Amino acid sequence: MRHSLLRSISQSQLHSLLGLRHISSLKVPWHKDPALDAAIDRDKRYHLCHRVIREVLHEPNQCISLRYLEKRRERLRLNQRVRTFLDWYPNLLEVYLDRIKPNSSPVPFLRPSQSLLSFLSHESEIRSKNEPFVLAKLCKLLMISKDRAIPVAKIIEVRQLFGFPEDLVASLVPRYPELVRESNGHIHLVSWNESYAKSVIEKRADEESEVVGVRVRPNFSLKLPKGFNLKKEMREWVWDWLELPYVSPYSDASELSTASREMEKRNIAVLHEFLSLTIQKRAPVPTIGKFCSEFRLSNAFSNAFTRHPGIFYVSLKGGIKTAMLREAYGEDGILLVRDPLLEVMERFAELVDEGHREYLEGLKREKQFLPRHMEMEKGIDRC
Repeated sequence: MRHSLLRSISQSQLHSLLGLRHISSLKVPWHKDPALDAAIDRDKRYHLCHRVIREVLHEPNQCISLRYLEKRRERLRLNQRVRTFLDWYPNLLEVYLDRIKPNSSPVPFLRPSQSLLSFLSHESEIRSKNEPFVLAKLCKLLMISKDRAIPVAKIIEVRQLFGFPEDLVASLVPRYPELVRESNGHIHLVSWNESYAKSVIEKRADEESEVVGVRVRPNFSLKLPKGFNLKKEMREWVWDWLELPYVSPYSDASELSTASREMEKRNIAVLHEFLSLTIQKRAPVPTIGKFCSEFRLSNAFSNAFTRHPGIFYVSLKGGIKTAMLREAYGEDGILLVRDPLLEVMERFAELVDEGHREYLEGLKREKQFLPRHMEMEKGIDRC
């Protein structure tokens, strides 16, 4: 009976079953990468300030009473009082007095400073100039998805990762009806654009082919940190797996067995392309998990990140798992691949740092002034 059962399973199905067992049985220990963790740490101040500023900008007339903003600290994950935040970053928001009601007493309100307004104007110019690039990102995500459609709520949730505008549905989508449309709470792909249907890996292979004069096969780049050594069994599996033909994330995966090594290759291609499309070449693992249905990923997709440590790194900084694309970062944890919209983030980070330096310099002046002031007071007392 056992032999008849085996005969009833096709060769490809048997290969798929064995492939799944072999893949799932591979265990790769997690190794800390201080340089990539530092890249996460560097952005903490940026993200905190970004959340607070966006809260103010979303208010009518882009102003809010200090008391109301104080009540939203928990939601904004702001661990200090708003007054302290204003002291730390004095060039972001301007404090002025106004009335909540016509007959009420004036209370402190907050509005964007001139420095912030200047930045916002520059941000608008950068986004306008790079709109075709942002449109391509949106189309690519839709082309990867199995039904060529993604819920609007999910796109809005990841807009900061990819640089999509806040009013995506009202602005970007209606301007390109030949490519995308919004219907029934989803953004749909209207037409397939072949120029978008090449992954970063395929484009890199094409560029290398032009340089060397022979066709270069698309494949993943492995970049293990110093001191990280794979066990022999895992090393052999990786090299065998890399020898398999590359499966484009834009190809039809409906015929692939979920248990096959080919599907594993396709899934890694999808995760690689997803991260490649983000501004910082990284994304929270739970956020990626929300696209499992659209991208045909299993619920255990996150294991792939640790199973391929030469392609990905998972940082645990900030109490959340963040998947990072190794090839996009240098040994110092600085991005090697620059997204055009990265300039917006860097300009805002510069504004934040400038304000914090102003705060620290003010503290330094106070410390220098205090001893001199006390000496003067003592002299007066002696007189």
